[in-house]
Amino acid sequence: MPRIVTDAMRSPDTPPDVEIRAEAPEPQADPTLGVPVILAPAVVKPKHRLVTIGDSLTHGFQSLAIHNTDLSYPAIIAWEMGWDAEFRRPLYNGHGGLPLNIEYVIRDLESRYGDKIDFWELGRALFRLRTVMDEIEDWWERGTGSHVPKGQAIMHNLAVYGWDLRDALERNADKCAEDIEKEGTSDAFLSQGVQSANERAALRVLNSARDANGRALSPVHAAQALGQDGGIETLIVFLGANNALATVVKLEVKGRWSVAPDCYNLDLKHKFYVWQPAHFQRELELVVAEIKKVNARHVIWETVPHVTIPPVARGVGNKVAAQSRYFPYYTRPWIADAEFDHRDDPHITEQEARAVDSAIDQYNQAITAAVRDARKEGRDWFLLDTCGLLDRLAARRYKQKRARPEWWTPYDLPPDLKELRPVPNSLFFASGPRGRTQGGLFSLDGVHPTTIAYGIVAQEVINVIQLAGVKFFFGDGKTERTGPVRVDFKRLIARDTLISDPPRSVTADLCLIGWLDEKLDLFTRAFRRGFGTGSA
Repeated sequence: MPRIVTDAMRSPDTPPDVEIRAEAPEPQADPTLGVPVILAPAVVKPKHRLVTIGDSLTHGFQSLAIHNTDLSYPAIIAWEMGWDAEFRRPLYNGHGGLPLNIEYVIRDLESRYGDKIDFWELGRALFRLRTVMDEIEDWWERGTGSHVPKGQAIMHNLAVYGWDLRDALERNADKCAEDIEKEGTSDAFLSQGVQSANERAALRVLNSARDANGRALSPVHAAQALGQDGGIETLIVFLGANNALATVVKLEVKGRWSVAPDCYNLDLKHKFYVWQPAHFQRELELVVAEIKKVNARHVIWETVPHVTIPPVARGVGNKVAAQSRYFPYYTRPWIADAEFDHRDDPHITEQEARAVDSAIDQYNQAITAAVRDARKEGRDWFLLDTCGLLDRLAARRYKQKRARPEWWTPYDLPPDLKELRPVPNSLFFASGPRGRTQGGLFSLDGVHPTTIAYGIVAQEVINVIQLAGVKFFFGDGKTERTGPVRVDFKRLIARDTLISDPPRSVTADLCLIGWLDEKLDLFTRAFRRGFGTGSA
C-alpha cells in the first residue's frame, strides 16, 4: 500500500500546487498506455528515419561537455538502424568540446603529474590548469572552433544541452548569435571559460535550421520543416529535465520556484530553478500543439527523470527513516559525511528534494496524459518512462528494502555490462591505478550518462520503436534485421573511455574533482550565462 504523506514531508516554501508524494509512482510499462492505434500502410517511405528534440541527455552531453555526438543515444539508435551515415548531428571537435570537458582536463593533468598531484606540485598544476582553460577559451571564442559550419541541411538531432520546453519552442540560431554578440568575449587569466558556450553549441545544431526565406527555426519548428521535406518516420521528444535540474546542480530550491509570467519569458526564466507543475503543463501544452503539426509517423515522448538521483547531489548520512528514499541533506559528492556542516556547506534538504521529485511526478502525469489523448485521436504516439528506468537504476535510494515501493525491482543490465567489474552503478564515478572502482553509469559531472548508460537509453527507445513496427537494417542499410534488436554494448564499452581506459586519479574520495571545482567553480559557473551551459 502507498505510504501516507505527513505534514513533516512538506517544506514550508513549496507551492501549493505541488502534490507531495510519499513514494515514487509505479513506472508505465506499456508504451501504448492501453490505447490501440491502427495506422494505414505508409504510401511513401518517410525520408527522415529518425529525428530527435531534447536537451543534454539527447544532445550527448558528458563530463560537463558536448563532444562525442556520435555516442549520443540517438546516434546509437541510428547506428543500429543502419542509418548512421545519413543521421545528421553537430560536431564539436577540438579541446574536448564545449564548455569544459572534465575528463579532458584530468587526463592532461595526469600526463604531467601522474596518479596524484602532490602538495608541492599544486602551484604548477594550477598554472597548467589555467593554461588548458586558456587554450580551450581561445579555440572556441577566437580560433577554429569559433567558425560554425555553413551550407548544411537541417540536423536530425535537434537537441541542445541546457534547453527546456520554452527554448525548444522559441530559441533559434539568430537569437543565439545575438546573445553571443551581447555577451562578448574576454581573455581574463583568473576568470577563464568559454563565453556563451551554450549559444555556441546551439549554433552548430540550428544554424542550418532555416525555412525557404532564410528565417531561423527553433528545434520544434525545424522538426516541422523536416516533416514537410519528405516526412519523419520516428520523432523522439525528450524535454523537461531542465525545468528542475538546476536545483541539484546549484543545490538551491528555496525562492527558486517558477513565477508567472516571467517563467514563460525566454530572457527572464533563467532565475527559476524548478517549474511549478501548472507552469510546466502550460509550456507542455504549447509544445504538444506544435508537435502535432509535425509530419511524423511515430512519436515517442520520454518522461522526466527524478533529478535528485544522479550523484551530483549526494545524500548525507543515513536515511531520514528506514522506509524513506531520502537522506536528511544532499550536498556535493566530495564532501564527506564527517565533514559536512549544514550551516556552511551547500545543500538541499529532504523536504526540498521530495518537493522537486513530486513536481516532476506531476510533469510526467501531464506528459502521459498528452500521449494518451493523442493516441485516442488516432496518433501513433508512445510513452517511454525514462523516469521509472532511472528509479530502477538508483543505487542508494532503494538499497534498503523497506524504502522500496511494492513495484520496485532492480533494472536488469545487458549481459555485457553485468560482466564488467565492478558492475556499473549510479554512484559517482571513481577510478585509480587499477581501474574503475565504483560508478560507471554517470560521467564525471555526476549528472549525465556515460556512453554505456546512453546505450541503455538507446536500447529502451529501440524496444519502443520496434513495437511501433519500424524496421531495422544492418550496416549496408538494406539487409533487414529480424527479431529483437540488441544494442552492441561491446562496441560501446570499447568507445567509452571512462570504462575501457578510466583515469587513474578519480579516487573514491573525489579529491581531484573537488579541487577542480574549488579552482574553477565548475558546478556553480556551469549555470551562469558567462560560462555558458544554460540550465543543464
